[in-house]
Amino acid sequence: MYELVSLVNLPRKARREAVSDTETDKKTGRRQQDPEGTRRNIIEVASNEFALNGLAGARIDEIAEKTRASKRMIYYYFGDKEGLYVSALENAYRVVREGEAELDIESLPPIEGLKRLVGFTFDHHAQHEDFIRMVMIENIHSGRYMDRSDALKAVNQTAIARIEALYEAGVAQGQFRAGLDPLEIHWQISALCFFNVSNRATFSHLFGRDMGAEQSQDSLRQIVIDMVMRYVAEPSAI
Repeated sequence: MYELVSLVNLPRKARREAVSDTETDKKTGRRQQDPEGTRRNIIEVASNEFALNGLAGARIDEIAEKTRASKRMIYYYFGDKEGLYVSALENAYRVVREGEAELDIESLPPIEGLKRLVGFTFDHHAQHEDFIRMVMIENIHSGRYMDRSDALKAVNQTAIARIEALYEAGVAQGQFRAGLDPLEIHWQISALCFFNVSNRATFSHLFGRDMGAEQSQDSLRQIVIDMVMRYVAEPSAI
């Protein structure tokens, strides 16, 4: 959405300022001559700031201090703080979907493919708490910043398409129950795996058990896989 723009296409004043920033950063050693690497670095740092402090609480000053870029270069790449926030959301979801694509579940029998997908989702969410926090923050904002990004909608449609193909294959082979909605299957997987991270702290304090302990996580992972399979699969297939 926010593509890098060649300096020659900038207005003269903006071009002069961008070049000035580059020279300053060369002197301080804060920025390498790697625009895409700098952009990725900004998004990585910003994602952490947004996850910790929310959109309102995150500060461009803090983000710039922790990256290889100046404030001016952040605005150059992303337009404003909201533009940076949207780019961070895009990146967070892209990482999930790219991970799903690498599972190659299409080459597996439907039962095994679904188990692998659920296990991956559980593991990814458990290992990427910033992703969970950012999704929670965007829900606080009623999802309105997502509406600014066609890329977010496009990349997440792949999740539904992947489940739909797997589900249709399972139904055709008599392994999955007919009449289910692939979007609702995705909802169930997301809900179970998301709650494991989003409510882990409160659940642990309320009921006196460390739900983040390795033994608890191993047990919960298998429970989530079993619950999804019992919802989707024919009883005779599992």
